[in-house]
Amino acid sequence: MNLHEYQAKLLLADYGVPIPEGRVAGSPEEAVTAAEALGGKLWVVKAQVHAGGRGKAGGVKLARDSAEVRAAAAAMLGRRLVTKQTGPGGLPVDRVYVEVGSKIERELYLSLTLNRERGRIAVVASEAGGMEIEEVAERTPERILSVTVHPAAGLQPFQCKQLAFGLRLKGAQIEQFQTLVLALYRLYQECDASLIEINPLIVTADGKLMALDAKIDIEANALFRQKSLAALRDIGQEDPMERRASEHDLNYVSLDGDIACMVNGAGLAMATMDLIKLHGGRPANFLDVGGGATSERVTAAFELILSNPQVRAILVNIFGGIVRCDLIADGIINAVKHVGVAVPVVVRLEGTNAPAARERLAASGLAIIAAGDLTDAARKVVAQARRGGAAAAA
Repeated sequence: MNLHEYQAKLLLADYGVPIPEGRVAGSPEEAVTAAEALGGKLWVVKAQVHAGGRGKAGGVKLARDSAEVRAAAAAMLGRRLVTKQTGPGGLPVDRVYVEVGSKIERELYLSLTLNRERGRIAVVASEAGGMEIEEVAERTPERILSVTVHPAAGLQPFQCKQLAFGLRLKGAQIEQFQTLVLALYRLYQECDASLIEINPLIVTADGKLMALDAKIDIEANALFRQKSLAALRDIGQEDPMERRASEHDLNYVSLDGDIACMVNGAGLAMATMDLIKLHGGRPANFLDVGGGATSERVTAAFELILSNPQVRAILVNIFGGIVRCDLIADGIINAVKHVGVAVPVVVRLEGTNAPAARERLAASGLAIIAAGDLTDAARKVVAQARRGGAAAAA
């Protein structure tokens, strides 16, 4: 679960991380009031969306008086901000964050994330603050510094100093950096974060360290014990289909293709999408109905994937281990009958009660295309999608 910048900064402040003063606003008038309350002669107005790259998309504006604050907020609020990370549809801007301007001497990068290869928390830093870290890693990887934290020992002061020296911090800045990173490490663990990113971490004109921007992601599977953080969820920033899927305990991710996939098991779902791509097709989604799939859940899954107008064919690929294939077949039949499936459906069922499931599908009288194996299923669904696309073009 993502937090907005203003939410992340409040959390940082709770852990003693220095941040500029700022206030959130939901209207141009509130933005002006926030600026006046903060005082000063320079403010930054920032669109609050769950995406990076806001500055390049017009989502971050400097303002030198109340009129400019009002104009900047009015230009952002009530609109959709399109960045490299949002896709062409963009994300709605319902709030802006008004922050006191800072005098910046240097911009650094700092993050804590999980190194999945080593199964440890990694602290990543770079002198290339303000830039997208992916670009830095690709073009100048030598500018990226990293330490991994042993879970038994925890983050050690010498590791913080190692990064500080690599960032060319000096004097009191080294102790400031150590205190800040140790605070972020505590936050990461205590709040079940999956990512904390400070970009940029600035060195101010008077030599102090400050988090000028902040991105925090909370591990969704830990929200049951992070109730206060779960309450910060902004469903308006989420994909509507992914939100609907979560209501039915379905794992769903929207993609930009035209072949809908319904699979049980994340690994099998990835293999299914790979084979569709291998045979020239484009998956429209990742959809894992789970090991405990039921007829009702399969029906809900059909309703979900058919709400995407781009879908031209559906591939159902179920391996029955815990789940029974005959129950899945009942769900498919029920969905095709009652949901109104108007696109070709290719089905591959293997595992528990698979023969009985195939018999039910064959006896249903519905236009369901059976597949012998996964490769056969991928070929058939790609062919059906192409046929549907040609018919739509004609």
